[in-house]
Amino acid sequence: MKIKQLILYTAQLEEQTAFYKKTLGIPMLEESFNHSSFQIGSTVLSFYFREISTPYHFAFNIPCNQEKEAMAWLKQKGIELLRNDEHEEMIDFKDWNAKSMYFYDLDKNIVELIARKNQPTQTNAIFRGQSLLCISEIGVPVDKIEKAYNDLNQIKRLNIYDGSLELFCAAGDEDGLFIIIDKAKKKWFPTDDIAHSSYFRMEGEYNIEFANGKIKKI
Repeated sequence: MKIKQLILYTAQLEEQTAFYKKTLGIPMLEESFNHSSFQIGSTVLSFYFREISTPYHFAFNIPCNQEKEAMAWLKQKGIELLRNDEHEEMIDFKDWNAKSMYFYDLDKNIVELIARKNQPTQTNAIFRGQSLLCISEIGVPVDKIEKAYNDLNQIKRLNIYDGSLELFCAAGDEDGLFIIIDKAKKKWFPTDDIAHSSYFRMEGEYNIEFANGKIKKI
């Protein structure tokens, strides 16, 4: 699944824009009084101002051989990595053949960088903001996983990559996953932060709006 554009919302647009533009050094596409947009590889990430917003979880794919370089890059920028219960900064997802690291942006969004070893994306280039390949995950906390999964399938057929329809369901593929969770039973890894049904819009193979915990085709 390809995510062409992901639109998120922030109550501190100026600060979030500066974090992605100056701290992370990600190429900016647009900036106005109410939004900013960034080029995350093949995906456009846009932040729009909203007076009240709640945190998200999303992930960026990085080159499959550069998890150590990505970690060093974040630390050089003074970004503190989030640790799991074993106090690990680098998480080895053996079942996914991937390695990940997590950090907060200024909205306490849980941002993940994930090196998926199955993908032929290796490079010897210096790791920097332009090294991010795409947005590959967006968190979808809901009351009923099965209802959300069926709603997505009515738009376009979607395979379950991992999990089930009970607690946690990663639906899609390594290019793009909906991380659908039962928000009453599960919190976000690795911090156990509350999973909010935060409003977002997506364009690409799925043109959807996620509002009030429900998925709607747009």
